[in-house]
Amino acid sequence: MRSTDQKKYIETLKRYENKFTSEELKDYKMFSKRHKDDEDLDKLSFEKLKNLYTKYYVNREKIDINQFFKK
Repeated sequence: MRSTDQKKYIETLKRYENKFTSEELKDYKMFSKRHKDDEDLDKLSFEKLKNLYTKYYVNREKIDINQFFKK
C-alpha cells in the first residue's frame, strides 16, 4: 500500500516541480531517485513527500454544468 502511495505522490508531483523551492526540489529529486531504485521511503521521508503532495496538489471538484441548464 505504501509503495503505491509513494508512486502516486511522485507521479503527481512531477507536474509541480517548477513551483518547488530549492529545498523542496532537492528533497523531491532524492525521493524520485529512491523510487527509481525501488526503495521504500522511511517514515520521515514519506511524511515529507506526503506534505509536498498536500501542499501542491489541490484536488478540485468538477463543476456540475447541468446547473446552468436548469430552468
